[in-house]
Amino acid sequence: MGKWYEEAVFYHIYPLGLLGAPRRNEGGETVHRLRTLTEEWIPWLSEMGFDAVYIGPLFESVTHGYDTTDYKQVDRRLGDNEDFKAFVEKAHEAGIRVVVDGVFNHTGREFFAFRDIQEKKWDSPYKNWYKGVNFGGNNPYNDGFCYESWRGCTELVNLNPWEGAVREYLLDVIDFWIDAFDIDGIRLDCADCLELSFLEDMRKRTDAKKEDFWLMGEVIHGDYSRYIGDGTRMIHSVTNYELHKGLYSGHNDHNYFEIAHTIRREFDANGGIYRGLKLYSFVDNHDVNRIFSKLNVKGHLKPVHALLYFLPGIPSVYYGSEFGIEGRKEQGGDDALRPAIDLEQMKKDNPHPELTRWIRTLGNIRKKYPDACGDGRYQELLLTNRQYAFARIGVEHTVLTAVNNDEGASAPVSFPVPVEGVYRDALTGETVPAEGGRISLELEPCGCRILVCGRE
Repeated sequence: MGKWYEEAVFYHIYPLGLLGAPRRNEGGETVHRLRTLTEEWIPWLSEMGFDAVYIGPLFESVTHGYDTTDYKQVDRRLGDNEDFKAFVEKAHEAGIRVVVDGVFNHTGREFFAFRDIQEKKWDSPYKNWYKGVNFGGNNPYNDGFCYESWRGCTELVNLNPWEGAVREYLLDVIDFWIDAFDIDGIRLDCADCLELSFLEDMRKRTDAKKEDFWLMGEVIHGDYSRYIGDGTRMIHSVTNYELHKGLYSGHNDHNYFEIAHTIRREFDANGGIYRGLKLYSFVDNHDVNRIFSKLNVKGHLKPVHALLYFLPGIPSVYYGSEFGIEGRKEQGGDDALRPAIDLEQMKKDNPHPELTRWIRTLGNIRKKYPDACGDGRYQELLLTNRQYAFARIGVEHTVLTAVNNDEGASAPVSFPVPVEGVYRDALTGETVPAEGGRISLELEPCGCRILVCGRE
């Protein structure tokens, strides 16, 4: 069996949004909103079959959480360090691992090192902590010096990882979060902006600190393997934005070739450029439109999530999307993607209970056949623009997934799938024997079948 993070299904929480925290941290009293997550949401994650939660950002910040002011303090809009410690303990009791956001490429302007530079200029011992600090220039805040910022956002000041003190400070921060909270992993914000040697240092530090600690990086474009290497020296995984795009556009365009081509390119046993790697899969997150808003045909939510769960990768569901909530970027802002949710009210007035049940079912199937779903070899079985079938072949089980992106008034479609052996429908238990080296499958519009071969 693989490592826990290779077989897990993740639930992604943006806590400032989910818990309805104020957009700006004005200081003042700590508000213990995290206790709601501990008391209400951990049981929900367990009920839905999630094995891990990625939560963040959590560091004390001024606005959206990525303009850090204190790396060792939970944002007071969410609670205090004791609140988060209790959250992790409750999660672990439920068998749920906890991964946090690590924002190590930049800080906010209120971070102590930047404030010291503002005050002391050349005399600051931290003047080399940031990239491009030049006291011969200026910036929009009229500090009397200029500096590099993340994508021109001058409120996010780029740290200089080539400064030994910066690197050691950030590694000490990681030690602190492991020691204080017993976290199980870190998702690295803007991993494609971090120096590769820093990623190597981080991997050495965390490997020595905690067995099975997981490092996953946010990488949007480029060669994902650049940040993973051979899987032993750098981080373990990155975000699979290439597959994310295919999962919704392959349905909107009725083009399963796009999804299948992505999987072949990435994971095919004979030439896949990421074969053997476990990338982090998702259909939406805190930076992109909700899957319910991206799909032209809402009925495609069923096959989309089946592909998320059973194609190669580590699947993740963004909070609220199990209820089919909508959300689009508005005027460049992300607030609509990160709404507050009252869990009990949402369950009571669930707009899409069938979707919630489906995601729970997919989690149960994945948990029942981890050898196939987590580490099984991928084999494409059938592909047309509108129908797609593939197998994940493990040591003890084979899980076959077939999906149909026809919709509306379309008639059910029947097609042969080349396999050997006796399969069972994972939902009904019905036996589906192969005859002449193939089984015949019938799928309703927007339908999905999941079959299993192997001992029960």
